Amino acid sequence: MEKFSHIPVLLNETLDSLNIKPDGIYVDGTLGGAGHSSEIAKRLSEKGRIIGIDQDEDAIKAATERLKPYKARVEIVRDNYENIKNILDDRNIKSVDGILLDLGVSSYQLDEKERGFSYLDDDSELDMRMDRRNGKSAVSVLNSYSKEELSLIFKEYGEEKFAERIADRIVKERENRPITMVGQLNQIIDQCIPYKYKQNGHPSKKVFQALRIEVNRELDVLKSSIDTMIDLLNDSGRLSIITFQSLEDRIVKDKFRTAENPCTCPPDFPVCVCGKVSKGKVITRKPILPTEEEMKINSRSRSAKLRVFERRYVRL
Repeated sequence: MEKFSHIPVLLNETLDSLNIKPDGIYVDGTLGGAGHSSEIAKRLSEKGRIIGIDQDEDAIKAATERLKPYKARVEIVRDNYENIKNILDDRNIKSVDGILLDLGVSSYQLDEKERGFSYLDDDSELDMRMDRRNGKSAVSVLNSYSKEELSLIFKEYGEEKFAERIADRIVKERENRPITMVGQLNQIIDQCIPYKYKQNGHPSKKVFQALRIEVNRELDVLKSSIDTMIDLLNDSGRLSIITFQSLEDRIVKDKFRTAENPCTCPPDFPVCVCGKVSKGKVITRKPILPTEEEMKINSRSRSAKLRVFERRYVRL
């Protein structure tokens, strides 16, 4: 399980953003190989606590091993971070001092052929499930969704210019045989994209991203969880989220902005009458980006953006 180890992205920036208190309670909602969590745990006292959440069984095994030196202050839960409130309620925890999400796909998940996340191995079976207990995989999506449904997810989640053409070809191809392998899907996509559009990266990149997001409900989970996570923060607690693509970043940016300024009154109203109260302050007016040095060392960090929100309670 050593393969699950990877260099945590924006590590120092993330640790700084959380303003870690030695006796505090922290949640890592996307534990992965525990790269961030192990460094948080180092900074906690015996009274401190970190709860790591991940739905990937392999991640749980790797993180458990990596966090052994800190097991007295660490608890690992196999679940989806969308259930964070229930997870904390079950442990009689009403609020925490910080929450972290790193929304990237791990190098281990991309490299493992049987996971089917990568478009680089034609001989891999399409899967893409973060939690392999779930029934829906990339295979089931490709072979059961209508042409219209496939086109929509390729457009919305992959921002794919040739979504309709690719969806149409998929539906026609699966009439002959099910689409189960990475190579099959790569060939279909390659046939649908004109040569001049293949110059900026692998032609399958956008479709694979869209399928992964659909299979794991990634954007829906993120969108529905941010407000809950902010509400779970103590006064001055921080929510730090690392995104790797524009769709995620846009959700985080908009959610943070609304949490800071939720007022829906018309701009010309002299006073607010809607009654919506600010939940805190956006710490990052612009996202924190990796340094040139980090990008040289870890190419995975190139598209990373860190945004931070601080909970502040209104004092009457």
